[in-house]
Amino acid sequence: MAKNAKSGVRTTAGTSSMEGVSVALRCAAAWFVPGAGHLWLGRRQKGIVFLVVLTLMFALGLFLEGRLFPIRLSEPLVALAAVADMGLGLPFLVARLAGTGGGQVVAATYEYGNTFLIVAGLLNFLVILDVYDIALGRK
Repeated sequence: MAKNAKSGVRTTAGTSSMEGVSVALRCAAAWFVPGAGHLWLGRRQKGIVFLVVLTLMFALGLFLEGRLFPIRLSEPLVALAAVADMGLGLPFLVARLAGTGGGQVVAATYEYGNTFLIVAGLLNFLVILDVYDIALGRK
């Protein structure tokens, strides 16, 4: 392994710029559709599990009256929750465009719904990191 002086990224001797593009595309696919990166890398079982479980977690969060938080820089914790929500990619965009995820603060399940929505997005960020490591040959 050699360290690239410009970027500080460790690369194997055979890594080219095209492989870097391929890794970036796989990570983007993993963000946009949970599990797609693993499916692309040939890890079908993991990819299907991530697709089903993360999407169901997100749907359950919406069902439990959770809120899809807006990005408000004046409220840092709300902004962080919004970034976590966006971590799921396509399901988040579909829910946002459909107008769901307004949340009902008076619902008994509101906080549980928020937790499911946030955790689903954060788990997908970890799945993206796993795709990155697999694509680089670290795993």
